[in-house]
Amino acid sequence: MADARHDGLRERPRGAGWAVAITSLCLLALLVLAPLVVVLVEAFAEGAGTFLDAITDEDTVSALGLTLLVVAIVVPFHTVFGVAAAWLLTRQDFRGKALLGTLIDLPFTVSPVVSGLLFVLLFGARGWLGPWLRDHDVRVVYAVPGVVIATLFVTLPFVVRELVPTMEAIGRDEEEAAASLGASGWQILWRVTLPRVRWALFYGCVLCGARAAGEFGAVSVVSGHVRGETSTLPLHVEILWGEYHTAAAFAVASMLAASGLVTLVLRGLLERRVRASKARSSSAAHASAALALETSISSVPSKGALS
Repeated sequence: MADARHDGLRERPRGAGWAVAITSLCLLALLVLAPLVVVLVEAFAEGAGTFLDAITDEDTVSALGLTLLVVAIVVPFHTVFGVAAAWLLTRQDFRGKALLGTLIDLPFTVSPVVSGLLFVLLFGARGWLGPWLRDHDVRVVYAVPGVVIATLFVTLPFVVRELVPTMEAIGRDEEEAAASLGASGWQILWRVTLPRVRWALFYGCVLCGARAAGEFGAVSVVSGHVRGETSTLPLHVEILWGEYHTAAAFAVASMLAASGLVTLVLRGLLERRVRASKARSSSAAHASAALALETSISSVPSKGALS
């Protein structure tokens, strides 16, 4: 009787698990798959000719070029900055370390629209640096530099926050061993640290590039929506939608959706690599600790030896 009761208790979580799984899949289909299907259907609603005209339009090509330019600037910058910041946060002890981590996470807590407004107040014509920029004939707001700066800010944490947990997991043992053998700091970075965190670095770069390509809020504030000059693909979709070019707007949106799907695939592949790398690092750390413990125990003289 007791066994039957225990069997019933074991079956209940299984049924609840199926219910949770089905509910999650339904929500996934409603919130993710359904919008993708709508985007594709509406993109071809007026025929393939309209779709091709929309994605090959001069303004669309210009918006795509600006989007790729921003990604090409932002991702390498954050690759270098992310490695340097993660190295500081995990390998160095200094005053202000907690403050640095907080500042890096700031874009996660500040609305992109608010951050864009801050850049307007800083670099705009009536901003703090506006008169100086005007005297030196430098345009930041409502120009490409403003778009790049706003995107740099909102994508600041992505690479750093992927590298920090991995670098903490791998520890410092191999780096200290390399230093004891006479390796320089650059040699340790290139030959010891980076090869062990490369998948986490690639993962962070993929997330950073995806956010840079799809950023809307901050870029919308600082760009001025100048068609053909400061409009990225998300802004171009908004412009087309506001002008009631529905099919064209969905056609351009399908390009963003396709890039998002590619990002998801790359993210899944890299996430497996990152988990495997962390697991290997954890196993190596446990093995080193066990070896150190065994060595320390064997070095203690026995009672017979003492006598």
